[in-house]
Amino acid sequence: MQIYTIRRQFKVLLVALAISGKLVGQVSDQLLQDTVLRELGLRLAAISSLKADVTQLIIESDGGVLEESSILFAMAPPNGFYWETIDPYPELIVTDGKTLWNYQPDLEQVVVEDWDSQNKTLAAQLLSGETDELSASYELQWLLESDEFKFTPKDLSDPLSLITISFISSNLASIFLEEKSGQKTAWIFDNVNTNILLDDGFFKFSIPNDIEVIDNSGG
Repeated sequence: MQIYTIRRQFKVLLVALAISGKLVGQVSDQLLQDTVLRELGLRLAAISSLKADVTQLIIESDGGVLEESSILFAMAPPNGFYWETIDPYPELIVTDGKTLWNYQPDLEQVVVEDWDSQNKTLAAQLLSGETDELSASYELQWLLESDEFKFTPKDLSDPLSLITISFISSNLASIFLEEKSGQKTAWIFDNVNTNILLDDGFFKFSIPNDIEVIDNSGG
């Protein structure tokens, strides 16, 4: 599975945490697996739209923070995603499910591509509530006390070693990802607003004048 498919910003989503609390199960049998998938699916299905401030941390294997970014994130499943890096390097990635725009104001250019929903990263699949096929690719765990769902890839060639999605009071709190290389990434959600009205135009990009357009779409 490729993890760099929603351009740079969707490249890595999780940092490993020292988790305390009792593990509900290794989800080795179908009953437990179905329980975890059902619970996670219910949480995500309840989100018809979401808008939040996100702090993204890229963490090196030695624990040092390589990069910290401030991001405005919005989604309206199944197709609307908005990812605007505010600081330190402004960049906008937005898709309406048909077209992907990647606007880089510092370079005064926008890259336009067709959006293939089959190329969603795991994070995008999770946020869209697409959980049905997770058990085929991941060993699943649910830590009840800390309300965290953990995913361990079954494919040994997968560059990821651990994925965690966390909730606080049933609200999305963080998504973490750890790579086998030791690098980790964290998305920390703040000022989360769910089930709000987001106009369809929010997930389209109006190209400014005097901006270079690199059109890689097939249209």
